[in-house]
Amino acid sequence: MNRLRFRSGQVHLRKVRVDAGTVIAAGDLVWLDGDDAKPASDFPWNTDLATTQADFAAKFLGVSHQQSQDGDTDPISVDLSPHSVYEFDVNTAVYELGDVLGPDEMTSTLMNQQLEAAVAGSGIARAVEYSPSAGTLRVTLASAHATGSGNVNAGIG
Repeated sequence: MNRLRFRSGQVHLRKVRVDAGTVIAAGDLVWLDGDDAKPASDFPWNTDLATTQADFAAKFLGVSHQQSQDGDTDPISVDLSPHSVYEFDVNTAVYELGDVLGPDEMTSTLMNQQLEAAVAGSGIARAVEYSPSAGTLRVTLASAHATGSGNVNAGIG
């Protein structure tokens, strides 16, 4: 389902370029490919989910607040804030406050708007609530491009 589910917190929007052939929906997890935003589903697969999640975390930008249709070249707004709370679809499981999550996958492709448990260092989000059997979960995000985030790749220098 393509929808932005912002729930609370301070948003830090940044304008990011998009290639004409890239399609992004509001609410997509996006990464930075050179100087252009791309959705998680465009990220190259590497060996297995854990390896791909770790690679994605190193380039993770944030959550898109605008769509970009095929042929559009206008920059889109992307939230890089570690203080925003979003609700994402997740695999049905027990989630504890602070659990680390990364993008879920479907047939060796990362999903744009669904998360699942990830190992430390490969995550892009943390659960901000306990849920005994969630289909959705509230999370904060950790951009590799926001030095205040918990992303291990967010340091300068």
